[in-house]
Amino acid sequence: MKNWKGTEMVLIAVGANLPLGEQAALATCQEVVAALRAVEGIDVIAVSRWYESAPMPPSGQPPYVNGVVRIATDLPPYQLLNILQKLEADYGRQRSVPNAARTLDLDIIAYNALCQADPKLTLPHPRAHERAFVLLPLHDVAPEWVHPSLGVGVDALLEGVSGQEIRRIP
Repeated sequence: MKNWKGTEMVLIAVGANLPLGEQAALATCQEVVAALRAVEGIDVIAVSRWYESAPMPPSGQPPYVNGVVRIATDLPPYQLLNILQKLEADYGRQRSVPNAARTLDLDIIAYNALCQADPKLTLPHPRAHERAFVLLPLHDVAPEWVHPSLGVGVDALLEGVSGQEIRRIP
């Protein structure tokens, strides 16, 4: 991916499947995009369309609302991660068990072409290439994206997840 104005190009997945009080998951996802725009050091370049998908792995939870935001930033990866985790907490995210239903989920999918395996932050996201709910909205904002460790473009990755349940929210 190209740098934008000398900064790092980052892809962030946005998702939710629980309401925040009376606010629907879609409204929460849209609101957090506005919150990202207000963060110093983050320039929101593009926001995908919104999608609804079945939980992965299947669990009987409500469907998820998913999207991807493409940002330019001068923030280092761990500082960005801390900001995203604070936003999750501000929007009622509680970390109980893996894959639990949530009011907000923010994941760094890619930070330029950085590849790292770290207990706190693995880049690119270790399961992004296996999930239509990441790849379809990612394609909306970065159709030229190539998975940095696999060397495979998003179009080819989408072929591998074509059977997963996902639909665009009108």
